[in-house]
Amino acid sequence: MDLGFDGAATAVVGGSRGMGLATARCLAEDGAKVAVIGRSRDDVDAAAADLAERGSPDAVGLVADARDASQVEAAFAELGRRWNGELNALVNTVGPNVQGTVEQLTDEQWREALDHGVLSIVHTVNAALPLLRRASWGRIVNFSAHSTQRQTVSLVAYTAAKAMVTSVSKNLSLLLAREEILVNVVSPGTFVTPGLTDWARTVGIDSADPYELMRAIDEHYGHPAQMPRAGLPEEIGPVAAFLVSRRNSYMTGANVNVDGGSDFV
Repeated sequence: MDLGFDGAATAVVGGSRGMGLATARCLAEDGAKVAVIGRSRDDVDAAAADLAERGSPDAVGLVADARDASQVEAAFAELGRRWNGELNALVNTVGPNVQGTVEQLTDEQWREALDHGVLSIVHTVNAALPLLRRASWGRIVNFSAHSTQRQTVSLVAYTAAKAMVTSVSKNLSLLLAREEILVNVVSPGTFVTPGLTDWARTVGIDSADPYELMRAIDEHYGHPAQMPRAGLPEEIGPVAAFLVSRRNSYMTGANVNVDGGSDFV
């Protein structure tokens, strides 16, 4: 299906690996110019090279820490100069990696969760909005998490930050609807990402097997899905790509679960 990205200008924050890279690849394969923004020069350069091979006509990797508003502003200023001051699609996949119960977490850990999980997205949207408003069409997708609907005591800060992402996104959809800039949320369940495989090693599983990872999630968190395995990044990329495409012309303010059915267990 042609999603209408030919010649479109797009940016994926956190797009150098995992679900962000999977989304960026969908955009590139549909003919979009894709910028990946992340904290590692090596990672964003490797991602840009991969996207160019997949068909992106002007793939670029930009280094910025989304927690730092000045770095984000500089990255989008560079995109504005490069792409005639316009941006059609923004995808935010960044998020915190903070674990602990309410009793265990320090104030510093709470600030990290909110800075990385919420303010990073606020910084990105504020920097991108002038470019989105100049374009003939604009879309935003922010990644939240299905765990906002199914609590885990050791993920309270992560879950709180992701719940704020959902709330901020719905507010943005209201703010921007009259300008026909559509804003939606994708809420992944358990996916085979670098973060998940790193966690699996801490519980003695050195494997990226999606069935084994789901069994570990069930054992340690009690969050099984209807599907017997974890999802693969390439299974969520097309969902996010559709939501920021021209083909999505009326869906806004939605929270789309991509969770293998865990919301119905």
